[in-house]
Amino acid sequence: MKILFVHQNFPGQFLHLAPELARLGHQCLALTDDANRRDAPIPVLRYHFKAPQVDRAQTRVGRTYTQMTDRGIAVARAARFLRDRRGYRPDMILGHPGWGETLFLKQIWPEARLVVHAEFYYRAQGQDVGFDPEFARDPFEAGILAQGRAAHLGQALLHADAGFAPTHWQASTFPDALRSRIEVLHEGVDCDRLRPDAAARFALPTGHVLKPGDEVLTFVNRNLEPYRGVHVFLRALPEVLRARPAAQVVIVGGDGASYGSMPSDGRSWRETLLAELQGRLDLSRVHFLGRVPYDRFVALMQVSRAHAYLTYPFVLSWSMLEAMAAGALVIGSRTAPVEEVVTDGMNGRLVDFFDIPAWSRTLIDVLAQPDRFQPLREAGRQTVLARYSLPGCLARLVQFVEAQGPGGGVA
Repeated sequence: MKILFVHQNFPGQFLHLAPELARLGHQCLALTDDANRRDAPIPVLRYHFKAPQVDRAQTRVGRTYTQMTDRGIAVARAARFLRDRRGYRPDMILGHPGWGETLFLKQIWPEARLVVHAEFYYRAQGQDVGFDPEFARDPFEAGILAQGRAAHLGQALLHADAGFAPTHWQASTFPDALRSRIEVLHEGVDCDRLRPDAAARFALPTGHVLKPGDEVLTFVNRNLEPYRGVHVFLRALPEVLRARPAAQVVIVGGDGASYGSMPSDGRSWRETLLAELQGRLDLSRVHFLGRVPYDRFVALMQVSRAHAYLTYPFVLSWSMLEAMAAGALVIGSRTAPVEEVVTDGMNGRLVDFFDIPAWSRTLIDVLAQPDRFQPLREAGRQTVLARYSLPGCLARLVQFVEAQGPGGGVA
């Protein structure tokens, strides 16, 4: 087949799928934002999109839809150019609808099969909106805005021929009328690369080198923000550092916001929380590294004794599964995305998201007794091997994609 991948930050979720389909003989091409400079495993074309200024007062509920449809129009124009000037006609389009890119592609190529990565659907209740009372807005207003944010996601899946979601919980966020169009298929974790390694080493900016067996507590996210529990984790640290004087805490993540909003005073969440905790943290043992290259992240997971992962009821981070694969013991929040993978006392530990004293106690316990918790580390890796290992996930994804092809798909 001729397969067109569409993703503003390609390869994104198609990191393994795109090159595998190309290896199998499909003619693969990607269309991405010209601001994206990530390395791509297949040939790439770029579209130009500059988000117009949106009057927030005039487009309160519709502003997300306005922004996403504007991008969708830019992508559709690029697609029309490919069709009319270059004669390009894909048999299948694989896209992520989160930024509106797939909305109008059926108008350009009505004969192409359209398959979308159905990652998440916003709802007014029971998920991320209103979950954290510390940052909750008026529930009536927040609920209406959440419904508005979901409009383009529902439209994208309705116009697609099929969708796939990485976890059962993420698929369950979609309304019943759309859920039946979604297969649950995870992208996969490279468990050959992410595996325990006694020879792993991780150098801190101070020059101190960490190795497996050291008392290392880790926390990793793309950005340090409440959606991923940075406020809870940092507030639990003073007790952990007091009880464990040899512990080193390594925190990876940028100072932006991937999902929620930034503090109103212009500071980052890191700066805000460090100001709140001033004098209560031994910052000689708490290392904020910002974002790190992937090989450094892998080494960090291989030396980690305890890995804290918190999330609102939202998209599950790849990093949690990767930490488990690398042999780190995950202490996760007792929220639905995590509970789909981690069973407390079996392959990790679970703590109520908001229970700061319980986070302190559990982290102290895990750091203090590595031998006791070794079976949980091993079980965590076995969970990922059994359910999320790359070869099996990739084979299922390829089978699904090929089944959607012209003449062979299920709508």
